[in-house]
Amino acid sequence: MEQQRRMRNRAMLLLLGLMVLFVSACGTGGSGGSSGADNGGTKTEAGQNGTAGSTGAAPLRIGVLASLTGALESYGKQTVQGFELGLDYATGGTKTVAGRKVEFIVEDTETKPDVAVKKATKLLETDKVDFLVGASSSGDTLAVLPLAEEYEKIMIVEPAVADSITGELWNKYVFRTARNSSQDAVAGAAAIAKQGVKIATFAPDGAFGRDGVAAFKDAAVKLGADIVAEQYADATSTDFTAHIQKIVSAKPDYLFVVWAGANTPWKQLEDMKVRDQGIKISTGAPDIAALRTMKELNGMEGFSVYYHSLPANDVNSWLVAEHKKRFNGEVPDLFTPGGMSAAIAIVEAIKKTNGATDVEQLITTMEGMSFDTPKGKMTFRPEDHQALQTLYAVKLESRPEFDYPVPIFVRELTPEETAPPVRNQR
Repeated sequence: MEQQRRMRNRAMLLLLGLMVLFVSACGTGGSGGSSGADNGGTKTEAGQNGTAGSTGAAPLRIGVLASLTGALESYGKQTVQGFELGLDYATGGTKTVAGRKVEFIVEDTETKPDVAVKKATKLLETDKVDFLVGASSSGDTLAVLPLAEEYEKIMIVEPAVADSITGELWNKYVFRTARNSSQDAVAGAAAIAKQGVKIATFAPDGAFGRDGVAAFKDAAVKLGADIVAEQYADATSTDFTAHIQKIVSAKPDYLFVVWAGANTPWKQLEDMKVRDQGIKISTGAPDIAALRTMKELNGMEGFSVYYHSLPANDVNSWLVAEHKKRFNGEVPDLFTPGGMSAAIAIVEAIKKTNGATDVEQLITTMEGMSFDTPKGKMTFRPEDHQALQTLYAVKLESRPEFDYPVPIFVRELTPEETAPPVRNQR
């Protein structure tokens, strides 16, 4: 009966995963990559594989699920690099916590939910990991969530952002260091919305675009803004003329864009001189590869999850310096600090339990736990285990030394300011 139950569960996981296959960590496939990452599908680090720690205690094992190939390859590599850096930072370079050596094993999900389930099952059954971390894709992550419950193991979600992960599909074993879609929307609204400001929105016509706009509208209206137009376009379209004309006709103060996909509207918005008509464009500042496609948006006001020069704290200073040292002078990118934060959270939890991995003790320890990260202090909210965290209001500025517009600091958006609604009905 137990085997039949597991088979039914996995069939349901696969069906769910296929339904959300195209939901990525940020709703986009991303582009570019970071050098210096391991391209292999499986990687074991931090200690002698299968051996006890220096004190004789069993090693602490962590399974990391990431897209190391495919459309989200750059996201996965950034996360893995950040995770390893985080272990080094949190353990003072010893990769030992509470007398236990730390091992981590990386598995490539290929951004395929069925593969993610297979790899997660291997990590749980064969490698006997104490924690799961991942994944790059929200689709992969949603497919794996029930396995955390079935095997009663903590899963740190990073960097997937779908609200449902800590919402209606959440279970008590799920903690998330990544921000969620609603935090992005709240940050986007906080950056531009205030009493009397008129805002139009533009997004792809689908769940990603409509859900993003709905969350943004809710936050913007609460801040006193007036939503004067909503336009949704086919994400595969290459001509947005009709939509842009309707936006201009509504005479907003700002146009807030939620976008994903290869056919971006940035050049056409510039060609149609939208900003020359007094309309400011706002969106989220993405990773460096995607910023290179946004050269037309010099001067844009919006928000950022992370850019290496934005946070002013010792953890981020260490991350930037160490990343440059290890990866040929490259700076950490959008998802690197998330991987680091996930590692720090695990180490801090194990310190507090004095090495114990009893899952109920870990849940009690981690609920409400605060820990220092490259983005400042994060706190796992007890109600849904979503990490409350700082985001940033920014302005994009072209600079001659860069081939992309740089996110320039305007102000911090505090964890309290960007806290999303609790949606898990706990």
